[in-house]
Amino acid sequence: MARAAILAGESLWQTIRDEAQRAAAADPAFGKAVADAVLHHDSFAAALADLIGRRLGASATERERFAAFSSDAYRSQPDLIETAGHDLQAITHRDPAIAGLLPPLHFKGYVALQAFRVSHWLWRQDHRDAALLFQNEASNVLQVSIHPTAAIGSAVYLDHATGIVIGANVVIGDQVTILQSVSIGRRGELPTRAPRIGRGVYVGGGATILGDINVGDFARIGADAVVTSDVPAGCTAVGNPSRLTNCHEPTSAA
Repeated sequence: MARAAILAGESLWQTIRDEAQRAAAADPAFGKAVADAVLHHDSFAAALADLIGRRLGASATERERFAAFSSDAYRSQPDLIETAGHDLQAITHRDPAIAGLLPPLHFKGYVALQAFRVSHWLWRQDHRDAALLFQNEASNVLQVSIHPTAAIGSAVYLDHATGIVIGANVVIGDQVTILQSVSIGRRGELPTRAPRIGRGVYVGGGATILGDINVGDFARIGADAVVTSDVPAGCTAVGNPSRLTNCHEPTSAA
């Protein structure tokens, strides 16, 4: 099963193409959309750049522009595609309702995360207007706003992905899951006072995490919790204001 293995590079792309071919054969009406999104492209990078363009651009010119920026990023920094593959597989590993790689490729949380990764690359190349344009359109169209200066690790899953706001200089580790209506950002005026979210953290819907704080590896943030102080590794934070419960030694993520 695709969800049971970590696929890399050409293997992942071939798996996506195989799923697309089966979907097109099973449903001719749906097949054209599948073909446009996957089967007309010769690489995962090309398909993903086109997908970002299609989702963010309101006109043909805008779609081409967003896709071109994304293609430039993937050519300049190929590990962005490797990370995109890990993000995609993270969805199949954590969501029992997902049986393959093709459906989550179109999830708005996944597209928004990949658009952020391009915007982060653009920011570091000093193309700041373009980076902020990516953020703005992802916020308008996909309801996910991630500042280009945030740092986000690999195998991250934005589940449901409506109303997510991740502010400037926030740091998020690998294997993190974030649900809908979550806000993560700084308190006060200093830009460095932003949260640092560890590996394998789960952030429940409606949670707010603010300030110069650390959320340790494999911690859990409960739904609607308001967190303004450190959460040790392996602990759960619940309530408003948050309190700690169920603290234990962290274990590796599934």
